[in-house]
Amino acid sequence: MNRLQRATSDFWRTASALLIGLVATTASAQGLRIDITGVGDRQIPVAVVPLLSAAPADRSFAETVQEVLESNLRRTGAFNLLPVGPQVPALSDNTPLSQELFLRWKNQGADALVVGSVTRQPDGKVDLRFRLLDNLKSTDLGGLSLVTDATTLDARRSAHKVADYIYENLTGEPGFFSTRLAYVRKEGSRQVLLIADSDGENAQPALRSSQSIISLAWSPDGSRLAYVSFETGKAVVYVHELQTGRRTVVANYRGSNSGPAWSPDGKRLAVVLTKDGSSQIYLINTDGTNPRRLSKAVAINTEPTFSADGKTVYFTSDRGGSPQIYQVPTDASKAPERISFTGTFNARPMASPDGKLLAFVARRDGKFVIGVRRLDTGEERLVSSGPKDDSPSFAPNSRWIMFSSRINGRDTLSAVSVDGRVRTRISLDTAGIRNPAWGRMP
Repeated sequence: MNRLQRATSDFWRTASALLIGLVATTASAQGLRIDITGVGDRQIPVAVVPLLSAAPADRSFAETVQEVLESNLRRTGAFNLLPVGPQVPALSDNTPLSQELFLRWKNQGADALVVGSVTRQPDGKVDLRFRLLDNLKSTDLGGLSLVTDATTLDARRSAHKVADYIYENLTGEPGFFSTRLAYVRKEGSRQVLLIADSDGENAQPALRSSQSIISLAWSPDGSRLAYVSFETGKAVVYVHELQTGRRTVVANYRGSNSGPAWSPDGKRLAVVLTKDGSSQIYLINTDGTNPRRLSKAVAINTEPTFSADGKTVYFTSDRGGSPQIYQVPTDASKAPERISFTGTFNARPMASPDGKLLAFVARRDGKFVIGVRRLDTGEERLVSSGPKDDSPSFAPNSRWIMFSSRINGRDTLSAVSVDGRVRTRISLDTAGIRNPAWGRMP
């Protein structure tokens, strides 16, 4: 672990009490806004030098990359971006490295320096290049060359990739900017399923319905979305291929069909069916074939989620008299085992992709809050403050959790680091948003 990584670890350990404050990211014209609700005592100071763009036509592309990159880094709460104006002479990824360069920026308070350029190619595409420099150790941490179309959308997505690289190299953890959000927004009497970039931008409708859409779940590769729709007058589970728009009914049995969750290999779904009378967990293929009942108790068994290795399903059951979280092997070789014991309500389990954590909804002191459980030790921590938090979903890097909140009568989305120290809130000025799911880019 280098010095910058140690500094970030110190930040997570020593972050102070969170203060609600409006910052950094204003998203699309639809009124979507991301507010950071906390900063810590120690943030890595980073200088992002304006990208060098020789052609005036490329300046808009470069400015978009710069804006999105800086916004991404700020909303983690882990970085302090220093003000940087135009440099004379200009700096870029081709600037020769020297001790004088490292020392100059170190003396200006920058532990890390980002330099880069945008160059137009003969075929009309642009080549975005950047380098990340560690001023404390006077070393080059490498960079990327991204050749892409010159659109604003491509500029934004390139910036997310740059931010991922910087985040991983300075913190030692995978980035989460090149990911996607799925959520449901209410528009009058209609429900709209939207797919957006990780910062809430580029929101595109995938489905519009006069009936409810709930229980969104991304496939592991980010190419498909499972959800429950009531458009036929009852709860039916669909799998939606986002690239083609093709939808497949995977569970439409007598009674209710709900709670889809993907296996880590993307070959199976766990679903909740009431075709036998009570709510039971079933494993099915993603085309709806070969249903196999996993739970047996005559009780409410619901909200399944697979472990990272695919060998265990966690779920909610009231078989003990109140909603609690249980685990059961997917081969049914053992009886379900209860794993939650604090309080009278623990539900909505969601396993992290790295297999280390389980997020859940807990009722504590009359409030519904998000908890995080370490699967190796059973240690639990509450990471939200309620009063009505629900539907936790892990970022693909397992370090952040998105969830829905109801605050002052309005539905919003929130995100929190798994240690609970840094929180962001996503809000819509025009309508409530709910049922979040965080997935990979395909």
